[in-house]
Amino acid sequence: MAVKYVLTQRGNPGNPEAPKKFYAQAKSTGDVTLKKLSKEIAENSSTVSDTDVLAVLNDLTKFLNRHLSEGQIVRFGDFGTFQISITSEGAETEEKFHQAMIDGVKVSFRPGIDIREMINNLKFEKE
Repeated sequence: MAVKYVLTQRGNPGNPEAPKKFYAQAKSTGDVTLKKLSKEIAENSSTVSDTDVLAVLNDLTKFLNRHLSEGQIVRFGDFGTFQISITSEGAETEEKFHQAMIDGVKVSFRPGIDIREMINNLKFEKE
């Protein structure tokens, strides 16, 4: 199956006078809920129910949040790694920096080998 994409025209924010160009943008085909994932995982296993899987995935989310908020890197084996990253304004000296200068927080995900292989083998289809 191929990842669908659409083309969008965008300008260069660093040079508003430059001509606009067309860029590919991935098109979503829907979403999958945690409940649906748990059913799929349970159907693939003969030993656990979808309720059991859902409980584990809910706990996984809770503990992922806790460990990330403690500044830890969460390694999911071959799946990948999650880590908090921040952006901030710059200060002229270390003494002049204060916490309010932190202006962005996000969760960085670095895919593991299985996801990297999937990415390297993706096919694309214009919608």
